[in-house]
Amino acid sequence: MRLKTTKSGSATSLYVIKDVYIDGKRTTKITEKLGTVESLGKTHDDPIAWAKAYIVDLNDKEREETEAILVKLSPAKQIDAGIQKSFNGGYLFLQKLYHEVGLDSICSTISARHMFKFDLNEILSRLLYARIMYPSSKLATFELSKIFIEQPQFELHQMYRALDVIAKETDFIQAQLYKNTAQRMERDTSILYYDCTNYFFEIEQEEGLKQYGKSKENRPNPIVQMGLFMDANGMPLAFNITSGNTNEQVTMKPLEQKILKDFELSKFVVCTDAGLASNTNRLFNATKERRFITTHSLKKSKKYIKDWALATTGWRLSEGCEAVDLRDIDRAFALKHDLVFYKERLINDGGLEQKIIVSFSVKYEQYQANIRNEQIARAIKKMNSHPTSIGKVRANDFKRFIKTHHHTGEGEVAANSLYTLDEELIIKESQYDGLYAVATNLEDDISTIIKANKSRWQIEECFRIMKSEFKARPVYLKRDERIGAHFTTCFLSLLLFRGLEQRLDNNYSPQEIIHTLQNMNFFQIKGEGYIPTYMRSDLTDNLHDAFGFRTDREINKDKEIKNIIKHTKKRG
Repeated sequence: MRLKTTKSGSATSLYVIKDVYIDGKRTTKITEKLGTVESLGKTHDDPIAWAKAYIVDLNDKEREETEAILVKLSPAKQIDAGIQKSFNGGYLFLQKLYHEVGLDSICSTISARHMFKFDLNEILSRLLYARIMYPSSKLATFELSKIFIEQPQFELHQMYRALDVIAKETDFIQAQLYKNTAQRMERDTSILYYDCTNYFFEIEQEEGLKQYGKSKENRPNPIVQMGLFMDANGMPLAFNITSGNTNEQVTMKPLEQKILKDFELSKFVVCTDAGLASNTNRLFNATKERRFITTHSLKKSKKYIKDWALATTGWRLSEGCEAVDLRDIDRAFALKHDLVFYKERLINDGGLEQKIIVSFSVKYEQYQANIRNEQIARAIKKMNSHPTSIGKVRANDFKRFIKTHHHTGEGEVAANSLYTLDEELIIKESQYDGLYAVATNLEDDISTIIKANKSRWQIEECFRIMKSEFKARPVYLKRDERIGAHFTTCFLSLLLFRGLEQRLDNNYSPQEIIHTLQNMNFFQIKGEGYIPTYMRSDLTDNLHDAFGFRTDREINKDKEIKNIIKHTKKRG
């Protein structure tokens, strides 16, 4: 790099230029404008001399950053015992998000009102990074945190004490985090999605939050329920924990009231599945500026609703279109173009006026028919092989299609039970193929309502990530406070991870991202720097581009790693 001066009228401008090659041809490029001699003269006695000295420093730094590093290794020398040489740097991307959403400042606020001596920020951050990358027990998490480039400065007993503090402060953490992320992430609180799931414990005795209830996984263990609100962009908003024997329908209203009070939100649409759509919940979201959208079970509806929904007449492709009879549509054309037909009507149920919207698509009809045919095939196989092991039948179990006869045609008790396909049930269920219904008190057009409801899969994906990727189950903790802290860290980890997905434009699966972060390891050359041992890929390139730093040089000098760490701890 060298100095270039340019005169324009009475002003002399100073530039830093360097030679570059473009398409094989050498040319010069301006890398920095230093200012005019006149303006620089206000702070420097001799602007030209200062500029030349400044460029010498730039050249020295560039030379230092680019010169090759030679390391002498001996095949005869044994490595030192007990010295760690491999470290993970994938957590640095999570660390950047952690500080951007202000979790460090939240920890500072909490620490200021408690008397503990440990670093809550360091402990919480390691709990979150490890939950995403290496989900394990708290003891294993403490040991695994030593794999990160930044070594832990806390003790195991302090981590357990921190869990108690996290449990006490969970409401504050959630409310403050929403306010922080509203400024830093893409938030859309016009529609809030709510769902509830449960987590089992490897114990047999009920205690505190751990109670026997209806397990989503049909396990005979005590469970704890987790209710979760998510915004329209798939970002977790708030959660609560209730005992396993609590009816999940009553879990939504208290959490929604907390959002109204602590998050200062008032105008939104709550979207749930049918299992959570009690009349009480609907009435609660039919006041002030709140509205609801919920899936609606046609099979459990009153007869007049069923008759109306099953009628082939009165269907439209969109509002304002001419009504058609489903018997007259070109089914091949409708399948090819994925056409969706709608019908709607007002009802008054339990003193609440609402709208029922039913949709029909040939594609969904075929999907449901295929699922049922597969279940029927399994039922036939079961009858032909081990019919006596049918056992208890659940609502969506393939065994529901098996009809058991304990008496002969003459009414006598049969020596052996007889098993046949329940043809009547098959015909009854097939009537609803292709149909999907929602109930709402929104005045929006049908397509907007249907689109909003279709995004419910994202909250199911949130639970799947926590259960499968973050290994939030089974839970081995005993005390209710520790259980609350465990789910708080799972919730915070989910928010960080969703933020990471958002930063990557949702182009990668959770498994791809986590696997990549886990493998972004480095070999330390003491006194020199860190050599990447991971495979560079489009994903690692996108991570570096999205977060404004790079670790994919042949060697990252110690000074550069320190600068990267400093960068990841900046709020901006």
